[in-house]
Amino acid sequence: MQSTVTGDKSRKFGDRLKALLTSVSLIVLVALGVRAGYAWEQQRTTPHWALASVPFLYEPGNIAHSLAVGKGFASPFHEDTGPTAWDPPVYPLLVAGVFRIFGTFTFPAFIAAVSLNIIFSSLACVPLFFVGKRIAGTGVAAGAAWLWVIFPNAFIIPFQWIWDTSLSALLAATILWATLKLAESNRSRDWCSYGLLWGFALMTNGTLAALLPFLLGWLAYRARERGQPWRARPALAVGILVLCCVPWTVRNYVVFHSFVPLRSVLGLQLWLGNNDQYQDHFPGWLHPIDNAVERAKYVRMGEMAYMEEKRREAVHWMVSHPRREVQLFTQRFTATWLGTPHPVRDFLSSHSFSIRAVFVSNFLALLGAVAGIVVLFWNRKTRAYAFPVAVFPIVFPFAFYLSQALFRYRYPIDPVALLLTAVAAGTLPRRLSPAGRTGTKISQAAQREAAV
Repeated sequence: MQSTVTGDKSRKFGDRLKALLTSVSLIVLVALGVRAGYAWEQQRTTPHWALASVPFLYEPGNIAHSLAVGKGFASPFHEDTGPTAWDPPVYPLLVAGVFRIFGTFTFPAFIAAVSLNIIFSSLACVPLFFVGKRIAGTGVAAGAAWLWVIFPNAFIIPFQWIWDTSLSALLAATILWATLKLAESNRSRDWCSYGLLWGFALMTNGTLAALLPFLLGWLAYRARERGQPWRARPALAVGILVLCCVPWTVRNYVVFHSFVPLRSVLGLQLWLGNNDQYQDHFPGWLHPIDNAVERAKYVRMGEMAYMEEKRREAVHWMVSHPRREVQLFTQRFTATWLGTPHPVRDFLSSHSFSIRAVFVSNFLALLGAVAGIVVLFWNRKTRAYAFPVAVFPIVFPFAFYLSQALFRYRYPIDPVALLLTAVAAGTLPRRLSPAGRTGTKISQAAQREAAV
């Protein structure tokens, strides 16, 4: 009798613990706490006068300053260089709002901007959880979300970068969640909402556009399989998306007399990673924001002509140096996923436990993403979701392999990489164990007997 009571208490405790660990609200709160704790510790050891200005002295912060003081969407280099289409408008407008409330280049403005980043990054747990639940169940969903809570990239970057990075991670995870849900929807209203989501995402981070044709194509394929209008509804979503981008595109055409639907900076990005002076890391000394000669050239030529010249120079260099380009492609692939083009050397030379932890966690995330993709395609139950999930780590970073790899560039797809890691961790040990293989054989035999 006593053992029965003890067993009941144990089961109740286990049920409560499971409910706690799979609570989305708790996961988000812990994510907020981890990120806020890291930010608090960092701001204690960094002069506040530096935090009030230095993190804002990049293109989004400079454009936001121009907006806040009434000079319009302009001047990405913290000096009056005229109108720009350097970045899509959402994040600079957001930071401009922070400046207007808390003052330009002030410590309170920095805290407000970092707080927004922390909120965006933490909220990414929500779509990540529900994508994982749809694909592989509550256990994998909670595992993926908890991995995002403690992943070093996830709590370091919201503090280190006043950029659209954290918001982009939230939007990318939400897009994946919306894509999987839309595959089972018959309502035109849902396709319109999908188009609105994409429109806002592209006005935040134009690089996300690389995912659009693959996800939309998969949705059209699924709609066709179900005997639904597979042309009209994707066209409806694209139409809404285009309408979201029209005001920005029209503004750019009026200002620059050029067609710029998202951003103008592609030529410079390509050139910075493909020229005779590039070694194996970001050549910041060549960027107009730091290089006075390049900045003067940018002002003299105008943004559109400058970007076009850089694009031509980059393409010519890439075609003229194929062997070097392959080498750089490999280095940038490594840097994108491991944080450095020379991970072994840099890991061994570093005496910092935290830096080594970042290297190890990124290496494990890469292995997990690859294993997760294999599992999704291998498992018949999850195969239907494999393509749209795999598109994120395979397609999104490809532009960085051709141009340049920075630590923050991969951040928008890190939640998906951790989802794949959770899928692999939740499936492979069971499948590879002797009991798992035996269970699979018995299940297959049972299915054959049922068929007979």
